[in-house]
Amino acid sequence: MWRSTGFAARAWFDTVLLAGRYSLLEQPALEHFLPLAQQQGIGVMLGGVFNSGILATGAVKGAKYNYQDAPPEILAKVARIERVCIAHGVALPTAALHFALGHPAVASVVLGAETPQEVERNVAGLSSAVPEALWSDLKAERLLDPDAPVPAVAG
Repeated sequence: MWRSTGFAARAWFDTVLLAGRYSLLEQPALEHFLPLAQQQGIGVMLGGVFNSGILATGAVKGAKYNYQDAPPEILAKVARIERVCIAHGVALPTAALHFALGHPAVASVVLGAETPQEVERNVAGLSSAVPEALWSDLKAERLLDPDAPVPAVAG
């Protein structure tokens, strides 16, 4: 069980910052913490939605994951996710941002940026539409937890 789950179960919080444990790449917080947060009305602020950068850069040489060079199996998974995104005309960082905001317990994302271009990319990504079929294809390819909530498509 997550340490943050223990805290959340024993105390009353308005919000909690959860970093790197719920992203397009991996969703371990889906098992215990996010359902508890939703049940208790805790607003979750997600940090690390790009998993230290790899979901912003893609599976390129030197891509970072958990603050280190990404290992081969993570590079391979990100490359598979990116192929599905490309097939739907969606940039990988855009999909990462939208996915993070798709869980009902998530109140906001905390984004870091080093350059004005990264800020512009994030704003443009959040302003872009993502087709519902992207999420179903990622689940069909077993790249997302089958129980992960996905963003509602505005219509």
